[in-house]
Amino acid sequence: MAESKKFLLPENRIPKSWYNVAADLPTPPPAVLHPGTGQPVGPGDLAPLFPMAVIMQEVSSERWIEIPEPVRDIYRLWRPSPLVRASRLEKALDTPAHIYFKYEGVSPSGSHKPNTAVAQAFYNKQEGVKRLTTETGAGQWGSSLAFAGSLFGLEVEVYMVKVSYEQKPYRRALMETYGAKCIASPSNLTASGRAVLAQNPNSTGSLGIAISEAVELAAQRDDTKYSLGSVLNHVLLHQTVIGLEAQEQMAMAGDDPDIVIGCAGGGSNFAGLAFPYVGDKIKGKSKARIIAVEPASCPTLTRGHYAYDFGDTGHLTPLVKMHTLGSTFVPSPIHAGGLRYHGMAPMVSHVKELGLVEARAYGQLDCFAAAVQFARSEGIVPAPESSHAVKAAVDEALRCKKEGRAETILFNLSGHGHFDMGAFTAYFTGQLRDEPYDQVALEAALAALPKVAAE
Repeated sequence: MAESKKFLLPENRIPKSWYNVAADLPTPPPAVLHPGTGQPVGPGDLAPLFPMAVIMQEVSSERWIEIPEPVRDIYRLWRPSPLVRASRLEKALDTPAHIYFKYEGVSPSGSHKPNTAVAQAFYNKQEGVKRLTTETGAGQWGSSLAFAGSLFGLEVEVYMVKVSYEQKPYRRALMETYGAKCIASPSNLTASGRAVLAQNPNSTGSLGIAISEAVELAAQRDDTKYSLGSVLNHVLLHQTVIGLEAQEQMAMAGDDPDIVIGCAGGGSNFAGLAFPYVGDKIKGKSKARIIAVEPASCPTLTRGHYAYDFGDTGHLTPLVKMHTLGSTFVPSPIHAGGLRYHGMAPMVSHVKELGLVEARAYGQLDCFAAAVQFARSEGIVPAPESSHAVKAAVDEALRCKKEGRAETILFNLSGHGHFDMGAFTAYFTGQLRDEPYDQVALEAALAALPKVAAE
């Protein structure tokens, strides 16, 4: 068995454009609606929160959107990221499958998130913005925007889900090292946060709550915009550098994936790898199975309703049609904080409804077991979020072994777990457990979905 092999692109092969899957969809996604009027939102409705360049990308149906050269120049700090043939893992599993992973943990913040953080910081700086507010779950997004803000001289204020704020102190320290301010959410600094704390002083927080706090503050100041790390179209667009590079690297390897896998919380790293392959599937150039993997404790794609809902708990955002567990649903405090979101990206939800991708859910104990097996084979400790993709890749490789099929599996290793060793310690000492969601709370959250005439 050959040793694990890296496929590296030269620096000049960083993609020059992002790929917009909206251009190739057989049916367009449902409109984003104004929560007050129920009518489709226009660019002016989003202007208080986002710079106009980002808004135009959000609504664009152009297939290719040029990456500004200053953004590509910063990408060169870590891009192109490596594609690795996981031959040691193949040997450990005794599988005929070929397993490859695209490794995004080589970025400054250790995940895929800077791919969009740098782009968003650039566009905000261009339009004279001085300050950005945002939310973060596990801290990968918050540290990435903090990094990007430091490069463009922007103040960054991050509302971090309280359970992750307490679980991951080194992520907070990384944000502060880059110059950002990090606040546990829910906080007493916003009306949204105070309302949650009045109802539940011991709230562990959620991404929906943290989004409400960040959006509320951004809307109050003319020099401030809001920056989002997942879910919206422009974020998924920026992440397609992952899949575009992977396609070229798979050609270098002389292979082509039969299965494409990514973990999915809001949808950004999954879409980043998968959407170029979704485009090929629509055009008949690929027959790959494309699998989104989510936590069983926050199963938006596998248990959620496909409906219009708010993106935040405080109902400050527009209404988007997505797979949702309800905007008031607070997920269990699993360590994969980046996957603890009540909704799935509208574009990911749409391609799921079109039958272009499939979904599955795993408990965190099974994911940590797969992460440990991967680390002992390939030497990289995956982030808890990425461990969901690892688990799915292992399961598919074992299926290939059982069926005697030499299929090619490609997954996105979206970040490393170096800041998550407390979670691994808990796993090794038997303190980590699967966290079932509250069925009663889920039913109550789904019952409260907004009534929308467009449905």
